[in-house]
Amino acid sequence: MLNIIQLPVLENNYIFIIHEPESGETAVVDPAIAAPVLATLRQRQWSLKYILNTHHHWDHIGANVELKQVTGCQIAASAFDQQRIPGVDISLKEGDYVMLGALPLVIIDTPGHTLGHIAYYSAKASALFCGDTLFAMGCGRLFEGSAEQLWRSLQKFKALPKNTQVYCAHEYTQNNGYFALRVEPGNLSLQQRMTQVNKQRQQHLTTIPTTINAELATNPFFREDSIALQQYLNMQGKSSLAIFTALRRLKDSF
Repeated sequence: MLNIIQLPVLENNYIFIIHEPESGETAVVDPAIAAPVLATLRQRQWSLKYILNTHHHWDHIGANVELKQVTGCQIAASAFDQQRIPGVDISLKEGDYVMLGALPLVIIDTPGHTLGHIAYYSAKASALFCGDTLFAMGCGRLFEGSAEQLWRSLQKFKALPKNTQVYCAHEYTQNNGYFALRVEPGNLSLQQRMTQVNKQRQQHLTTIPTTINAELATNPFFREDSIALQQYLNMQGKSSLAIFTALRRLKDSF
């Protein structure tokens, strides 16, 4: 199993510290800033073995160099981003894995938000660290890739077990939910979820992790087959990719 600590930083980022208790090995996912990571490591008396980067944006790699200097850890990232992420020791592609103790974290290539985006997935721990590819009730913007690339990346996530815990890198849930309600207002599961999300955010509580099951029920970017959503877009019977592309374009101006 994994111990997972979620650190809110900057305006809406999350850093995840993951600890495999049997081996005592620890990794950090997408460290934007070093101080809270180092404080947590000291408090728990954990030593850092890996930094696991999902993509090259500054708010996911900002602490790479400092953490490596202080802890001597290794940095893992996509082979595509080796020249764009400082200090990379381990270059990864789809199907590769990083071992945290006896627990493999399998790499899933997820281009779209950026061309070199990857995710880390543990079947045994039922945990997905997806960076900015998938959000609770949303998905990443298309900064480098195409809508088709992002759509294909999300299909990989949709195929994971429904109980998979999804650790998204940003607290965007409430705004994403408002958009989801606009395009599928009659979705009862979505209405119920937003009631809970609004309560959580009023209390400054996190809405992450989500689950694949929750996203299948409420995330419009997972729901291209929804008749109500297709009717809203006036795209009944169109392809899933065409509907996804229209949704992503609509969300960009929301």
